Parts: sequence; structure tokens; C-alpha cells
Amino acid sequence: MTQSQTEPKLYRFDEFISWYPENSEIRYELHEGVIIEMPKPKGKHSNLTGSLIEQLLIVIRQMGKGGIWTIPRESIVKTKREKSGYEPDIIVLNQEVLGDEPRWESESVIQNPDSVKLIVEVVSTNWRDDYYNKLRDYEEMGIEEYWIVDYAALGPKKFIGDPKQPTFFVCSLEDGEYQMNPFTEDTAISSPTFPQFNLSPQQVFAIVL
Repeated sequence: MTQSQTEPKLYRFDEFISWYPENSEIRYELHEGVIIEMPKPKGKHSNLTGSLIEQLLIVIRQMGKGGIWTIPRESIVKTKREKSGYEPDIIVLNQEVLGDEPRWESESVIQNPDSVKLIVEVVSTNWRDDYYNKLRDYEEMGIEEYWIVDYAALGPKKFIGDPKQPTFFVCSLEDGEYQMNPFTEDTAISSPTFPQFNLSPQQVFAIVL
């Protein structure tokens, strides 16, 4: 006789937000109805994320967008799928249209793609989420630019080559689809949204490699 395993409770996005513990030290995301505890960034992941935020803030000021484009400490992106929501490693928001976000002030929820200038995910052991699920969902939302920062070369060979090498992807929206542009070694990174961000992956990854 086999015992049936209890299926996990599936949440819709609004149920997930209502459930989310206030002032939690732990980050959570909703993946296809399942609440996932996200590992707190540590060590190299944390250092690289912090360094990228500093570099982006410098470029934002150089572009004359200081105080207009901001990087919040926390936010949750509501996708078009009612059972998924993500908390990006980095998100750049446009405060000029943030007032149109009905849930931002009370819940830190972003659902309007016009509010978002950039989302960045620094790849860790759950690399499939960054390369597949999040890429699909951010594309479907219409987020104009998405960076996949794979400093540890964890992604699939079909994306980062064989042998694998650290890769920085700029995914830019063209006709509703992401064009994935890979950058490696000392090639200058080209970003449509941040044209003055002209560092190479070698320079970006120097803090962790």
C-alpha cells in the first residue's frame, strides 16, 4: 500500500502578498503557485550585486537621471501569470511613472512595465529560474531590458558555450521578444538603456574572480 504525499498548497499572487511576513529577513518568491524561500545573497553574490548597484547609480547620475531613476532596496514584480511573482536582485525604477503603480506605496509591488528601466538577476544555483522562467515572464510583461549576470558560469552550455565561461547577458526587448546579447572577457558591454555602462565583464567580475 502506497501512502499519498500531501500536495503543497498553491497560492495566487494576492494570497502570496497577504501571506508575506512583514519585515522579514528572508526573501520569498512565488513560482507557479509555490512559495520559494530564496537564499540570502552572501559572499561573492552579495559583493557583485552591491558593486553593480554602485556602478549603475554612477551611470544614472551621468545620464542626468539621478533622483528620477532609482534602485529600491526591496520590490516584488507581479508577472502576468497569476501564480508567479519575483524579487529581483536589482531593479531600476522610473519615479516619473511610479505614481501609476496602485500597490507600490502599500505593498512594494510593481506590475506596470513602464515603471521598470532594468531588472538584473545575478545567477546562483537556481540558474534555471533566471535563464528560463524569469526571462519568459519579464519578456511577457514587456520589461524593456533584463541582465543575466553569470559570473560563476552556471548556466547551460547552449547559452554560455562549451567550455562554459563567465557571461554577462543583455536581453533587450525588440518587437516583443528578448534579444539575448552575450558579453565575455574584455568585450565592452552594450546596453540600450544605459549606453554609458561600457565596462567589460572582466571589469564587472573582477570583484569576485
